[in-house]
Amino acid sequence: MWVFWIHASNKARFEYGYQEIASLVKLLDRKNPHGNIFQLVHNWLRNEAHGRWVLVLDNVDDASFLMEPYSLTQQYDNSYRNPPRLLDYIPQSPHGSVLITSRTRSAALRLVEQTEIIPIEPMSEADTIALLEKKLAMQASREDLTALAQELEYMPLAIVQAAGYIGARAPRCSIQQYISKFRKHDKGRAALLNHEGGHFRRDPEAKNSIINTWQISFDHIRDTRPSAANLLSLMSFFDRQGIPEALIRDQTAVDEVDAQVQPSYESSNGHQYKEGDRDDSSSGSSITDKFEEDILLLRSYSFISIDADASTFGMHRLVQLSMRTWLAAHEQLEEFRGRFIKNLSSSFPLTEDHENWTECEALFPHVKLATEQLPQGELLILEWASLLHRAASYLREKGRGAEAAEMARKSMEARKEQLGPEHERTLESTHVLCQGYRLAGRLQVAQEMLTQLVETNNKKFGPEHRFTLRSMNDLVGLFLDQGQYSDAEELGIRALEKCNRVLGAEHQTTLTSIGNLALIYLQQGRFKKAEELEVKLLETKKRVLGAEHPGTLITIGNLASSYCIQGRFKEAEELEVELLETKKRVLGADHPDTLTATSNLAFTLKGQGRDVEALKLLGECVQLQIRVLGADHPDSITSSKALARWQGSNQY
Repeated sequence: MWVFWIHASNKARFEYGYQEIASLVKLLDRKNPHGNIFQLVHNWLRNEAHGRWVLVLDNVDDASFLMEPYSLTQQYDNSYRNPPRLLDYIPQSPHGSVLITSRTRSAALRLVEQTEIIPIEPMSEADTIALLEKKLAMQASREDLTALAQELEYMPLAIVQAAGYIGARAPRCSIQQYISKFRKHDKGRAALLNHEGGHFRRDPEAKNSIINTWQISFDHIRDTRPSAANLLSLMSFFDRQGIPEALIRDQTAVDEVDAQVQPSYESSNGHQYKEGDRDDSSSGSSITDKFEEDILLLRSYSFISIDADASTFGMHRLVQLSMRTWLAAHEQLEEFRGRFIKNLSSSFPLTEDHENWTECEALFPHVKLATEQLPQGELLILEWASLLHRAASYLREKGRGAEAAEMARKSMEARKEQLGPEHERTLESTHVLCQGYRLAGRLQVAQEMLTQLVETNNKKFGPEHRFTLRSMNDLVGLFLDQGQYSDAEELGIRALEKCNRVLGAEHQTTLTSIGNLALIYLQQGRFKKAEELEVKLLETKKRVLGAEHPGTLITIGNLASSYCIQGRFKEAEELEVELLETKKRVLGADHPDTLTATSNLAFTLKGQGRDVEALKLLGECVQLQIRVLGADHPDSITSSKALARWQGSNQY
């Protein structure tokens, strides 16, 4: 039986959990940039052939993100009124079970029936004493254990923290000595609970026992092993689940060199580099040993845990909040926020290479937190903006336009303030912002910004610079989206001529220009010119990109559509049959592009008078479109209307 565990505290963690399931069961389409990972996993779980399974959704304290609509393009406009919710991708199946954990009853009631809720009651005194005996691993009287359990208010986290402290210092710390120390920490506890930077007064679980036990242990660690205290401080800024070892391992080296942020500069690829940076290999085995000792100490106090993969770590939410509140109270918050931003920025890769996407997926929950962690100081702000720019580019490649636009907007605004509105880095973020708006369906806003961007690039870099040509192509695409074919043609011809001359016939920007112009001619009914360009483009893409590259498949589909519009159904069918088989193999049967190919083939069969075959194929397609895209999606509506028209004709 399969057991899948997803940390579901937020949308990013939920998506990463589905990505991990897809990798674990080796779904063929899991790396497709335009695929719906939620639909893929949902379909796999619904398939009885894959056996029984249990899906655990852990820490769903806020269920609102599961109720939000989700689509591949994030185009929440009036034409797509009811896209599926993330909740709809949690399958119900007779051969599988879903277990959801939550601290919030209101969240639970949004996900399951009241009769399906199993409340977890507070620990009894007997259970608390049993847990203490197990964690202490030492002889203690029943009276002492009872007194400590009562003092700790029977809170599991407080119990394991206290046991960790006592066990680490035994035999020089008894239970009675710990109780005495615990009672003396009221002043420190009150300072944390009432600090303006914290959130404990709004958290019902922030009991006195938890704050006291945390502070007793942390004070001891800070006095005896500062490097471990610094490591815990850094970890408190990450998402509390899945903290990668690579992002915190250099903490020890930082402590030994300099705790302050060093001067840095922004490279051409957006990364920040600190003066005196050195390769990890030069740190030596002593730093590795020190890191492992720090981890061992933090684990012994139950401040952190090691995940099943042994390379990532987790923290309890209240430990994390306690740590950050302490840092704010002691004016160290900005120092460790800066370290967090620098470590994350140096690890988040460029996204043009799809091979990097797995790494991006793992780091993205931490980046989401970083978006609300604007640091202080010009250099760190630029580092932060660089991180958000690369994350926005990743979201754009994944087709998540609304999210990409929001991150790109923050990056652009930060760079504009620090570098000026016409700096190269500012314009790069503006470009990603325009693409995000286009993906999100905000076409008018995107067109206004792109028009200005073309003018700025032309003025700053010249009319033949790659930035200028790229933004011209994007503007041509926007004209096409809005049916402005004359404007699109005029600009498209100029862009293609410059791309050919400056970049070469096989450059990606040039291929985009050719594809844009072919689509313009097709929409205008100039089929011969469109076909000439498409045929030439297809030959080039097969040679440069490969026969099964998504860009090549798009061109095949466009060429087939051109044949079909001209009534050349046999030629269109030959291309579409091959295209459909390839898309099923490469993208999957449920992928939106595959469904488009299925619908197109049905119309081609209908055009040849093969009505029975066409009706059967379109009927299957409509069922999939409604399930995958939703009944209100424009593709579903178009296919459904055609199916009803065909079924109602006198031919059947």
